[in-house]
Amino acid sequence: MKIKVLNHEKSILNKFLAEIRDRNIQQDSMRFRRNLERIGEVMALEISRDLNYTPKTVTTPLGEAVVEVVSDKLVIATVLRAGLPFHQGFLNYFDDAQNAFIGAYRKNHKDNTMTIALEYVSGPSLEGKTLLLVDPMLATGASLVLAYEALVERCGEPTHTHVAAVIASEQGVDYVKRHMSAETTTVWTAALDEELTSKNYIVPGIGDAGDLAYGTKK
Repeated sequence: MKIKVLNHEKSILNKFLAEIRDRNIQQDSMRFRRNLERIGEVMALEISRDLNYTPKTVTTPLGEAVVEVVSDKLVIATVLRAGLPFHQGFLNYFDDAQNAFIGAYRKNHKDNTMTIALEYVSGPSLEGKTLLLVDPMLATGASLVLAYEALVERCGEPTHTHVAAVIASEQGVDYVKRHMSAETTTVWTAALDEELTSKNYIVPGIGDAGDLAYGTKK
């Protein structure tokens, strides 16, 4: 399985990454959402380099030009609610892609254990298509893999899956490696962090992406 960590290279991506980590800038939820969107746009560009292309002849006012265009049929899927602005960044670039959405949340129990609950899965057929499964935080990896499995059960199996996260933990990446096909999965992240807290938040991470984007939930 290929793992691509984008902040290892010098890029404007690092500015957006620094701002979503900064607890002072985080207080501006509109800017936080916009930075998630911009990171999605940069990651869409990077992922586009790994897609398949075919030549297309375009008629201009003065003649014809041959342009290489993406030939993959794309589906962008995200986990509600934190994934929405990140998803929009991908959709800004892959504007003819189909879309899928998964409603998932953590259930914290009194014994300090946690389970993942799925309430909503909606998407087009994935057969013969390339899936971009985008979620800002890849912490334990359990919710993302559960979302993937729910999509496959309902919509069929894609030919290739690109998992994209703004911040991933090493534990989350390892979980994806163990539970998704190495031959047909690529993991992309803007940054790879080492630790998880006892409540499975990434350290240093950014905090709760959903709360920062849309306000604290009950």
